[in-house]
Amino acid sequence: MDESGQPQSGTGEATPPAEDTGGHPAQARPDSAAPSTPTQESAAASSSQQPPQDPRDPAPHQAPADRDGSPAAPPARAHDTHPDRAAATSGKRKGPAKPPSPRGGILMGRPFGVPVYVAPSWFLVAALITWVFGGQLDRVLPALGAARYLVSLFFAVAFYASVLVHELAHVVAALRFKLPVRRIQLQFFGGVSEIEKESETPGREFVLAFVGPLLSLVLSGVFYLGMTAVEPGTVPGVLLAGLMVSNLIVAVFNLLPGLPLDGGRMLRAVVWKITGKPMSGTVAAAWVGRALAVTVLIGLPLLTQSGALGENTEDVSGMDTVTDALLAAILAAIIWTGAGNSLRMARLREHLPDLRARTLTRRAVPVAATTPLSEALRRANESGARALVVVDADGDPRSLVREAAIVGVPEHRRPWVTVGGLAQDLTDGMRVSAELAGEDLLDTLRATPATEYLVVEEDGAIYGVLSAADVERAFVKAMARPS
Repeated sequence: MDESGQPQSGTGEATPPAEDTGGHPAQARPDSAAPSTPTQESAAASSSQQPPQDPRDPAPHQAPADRDGSPAAPPARAHDTHPDRAAATSGKRKGPAKPPSPRGGILMGRPFGVPVYVAPSWFLVAALITWVFGGQLDRVLPALGAARYLVSLFFAVAFYASVLVHELAHVVAALRFKLPVRRIQLQFFGGVSEIEKESETPGREFVLAFVGPLLSLVLSGVFYLGMTAVEPGTVPGVLLAGLMVSNLIVAVFNLLPGLPLDGGRMLRAVVWKITGKPMSGTVAAAWVGRALAVTVLIGLPLLTQSGALGENTEDVSGMDTVTDALLAAILAAIIWTGAGNSLRMARLREHLPDLRARTLTRRAVPVAATTPLSEALRRANESGARALVVVDADGDPRSLVREAAIVGVPEHRRPWVTVGGLAQDLTDGMRVSAELAGEDLLDTLRATPATEYLVVEEDGAIYGVLSAADVERAFVKAMARPS
C-alpha cells in the first residue's frame, strides 16, 4: 500500500523567476522584485524555515494492515535553525548542522541495510489485537484461561512479523531496481516502506507494487499447509488459522485497485504503460482510490449488518454496529487522504524540474567584513539587491550575511554594527551551482542544511544568494499549480 507524505506547509508566493542576464559577479541578474533591503523578508520565515519534503520520499508502500494511508508525518528534513540563531551574535559558525536521522520509533534491526522501526502506535494496536483475539480464544479454547492473552500477544507479534515480510518484499524489489530505501516503519494499521525515488518504468512500478501482496499470499499458503500438519482446535491450529486468514486479508485488501494501496500502484503502472504518462496513471488510480474510500465507508457496515461477512445478523449488537461504522470511517479517511497525497506528490514531481537555482536566487552585492550594516544596506538598495556576500581583499566570497541576523539589529544600531559580525562562514556545501535544478537541487540543499546558500557560476563567479525560504515558497506554489 502506498502512502505519500506532503511538503511542509508555507505561506506566500514564490519570487517570480527573473530573466537571466549573464554571469557578472554579484550582479548577475536583476531581481524581479522591487529593490529592497534583505530586512523586508520575514525574519521568522528565514530563521526557522524547513526545506520542503523531497517528493521522492513518498512513494512508500504499505500493507493493510497497511491501512495507514494517512500522511505519515513527513520524514524529518534537515534544516538549519538554532545554530544560526546563536551565530547571529557571535558571527561565527563551526559548520553546517547534520541532517537528523528520520525518527520512527524503536529501532528493531537493519535487514538488507534498511532500518526497521516500530512506532509507538503499534503497541496500541498490539494491545487491541491481544484483547480481541483473546476473547475469541475464550470461546474456542476455554481451557486456556488467562493464558489466552499470552497466546493472543504471540499472534499479534506474528501478524506484524508477516506485515514486515510484506514490506521487505517491497524493499528487496526496490533495492534490485537500485531505488534507495530510507526505512521501514511498523505502525498503527500496518507497515510503511519509504522508498526515496520513483520507478523509472511502468513495468518496474508494477513489480514493485505486486511483490508485497504476492508475499502475503505465499505466507497465507504456508500457514494453510501448517494447519494441515497440526490438530484442529489446538493452540497451534488456531494460531495458524488466524495467521492464514489475516495474511489473506492483507493480500486481498492491498490488491484493491486504488491509491494508496498496492493495487492502486499496479493500476497506475498499467495506465502509465497505455498512455505513456505517469501523471495520467496517478490521476486515474487516485480517483479510483477515492471511490474505494466511499465504498468502504458505506459498504463495510452494510456487509456486517447483512451477515455477508459470516456473522449471524441476530448476534450483531448496537455496539458492534457502532464499532463497524467507526472502523469503516477510519479506513475510508485513510484511503481518501492517501489518494489525495499521492496525487499532490505526483503533481509536485511533475513540476519539480521547473525549480531552478538560477531563477530562485536573490541578487547580492559584495561587501567587506568591516562595512557597517547601514552602508551595506544602502548599497543593496541602490543596486536592487536583496542579499549581502562578505568578500575578502581579493573579492573571494567568505561568508553570507544572514537575513534573520539583519532583522535582529535595530535601525539605530546599524551604523555601528559591521556585516562581518552578522555573517555565516561559507562551507563547501553552501556553494551551489546556478545550473542546479529539480532533484539535483534538492539533494544539494539537503546534504548541507542552511538558511542561505551562495550561488555561483561554473567559473566560480558569484551569482547571488539562494534562501531556503524562497525554495519552500516555490514548492508550495508548485503544489498549487494544476497539472
